[in-house]
Amino acid sequence: MTSAAIRDPKSDHLLTPQNSAFVIIDYQPVQVNSIASMDRQALVNNIVGTAKAAVAYGLPVIHSTVNVKTGLNKPPIPQLRKVLKDYPTIDRTTINSWEDVEFKQAVVATGRKKLIMTALWTEACLTFPALDALEEGYEVYVVVDAVGGTSVAAHEAALRRIEQAGGKMISVPQLFCELQRDWNRAQTVPAFMNLFIETGGTAGIQFSYDRSE
Repeated sequence: MTSAAIRDPKSDHLLTPQNSAFVIIDYQPVQVNSIASMDRQALVNNIVGTAKAAVAYGLPVIHSTVNVKTGLNKPPIPQLRKVLKDYPTIDRTTINSWEDVEFKQAVVATGRKKLIMTALWTEACLTFPALDALEEGYEVYVVVDAVGGTSVAAHEAALRRIEQAGGKMISVPQLFCELQRDWNRAQTVPAFMNLFIETGGTAGIQFSYDRSE
């Protein structure tokens, strides 16, 4: 049971903590309450878990809101504010965050081409910047069970459009496993386990972890 040498984490074709950045857009009360493509509590659990993973693995985080400064919208839901309290929030008026100067500058400043993207709604605030990022040579990874739309049809059509443009669809558990990759990376194993517990996917992972001891 010998693990292969760790591949260059910056050039790895898979997601690593060293080659990817996390983008999170508009998880504000109005947007969350309008989601009809999945259970809203599951959505909140999944986006909070995804944000915690980004923090645990040290990813650059670009966090954006819409219309908070104008007074037309409220700040992000408290569960996310707690997780991302140490990261700045870029507020904007554009539906397409890629058309906000400060947002795009923050993405470019990470120096990373793999963008793990989450947003509400899928059909607008996710699709538009995802398509623009792809057009400019970025790789876009959409966490499909941490994003949502105003209907199942709107959500699924948006995901298809992003995928047709070259975006990659991933799930919350897949993201956790891809960032961790090896049980021998012991420093992040406790966080890895907690992420599965908090998002409800514990049974198989607990079994695997117990066997490795």
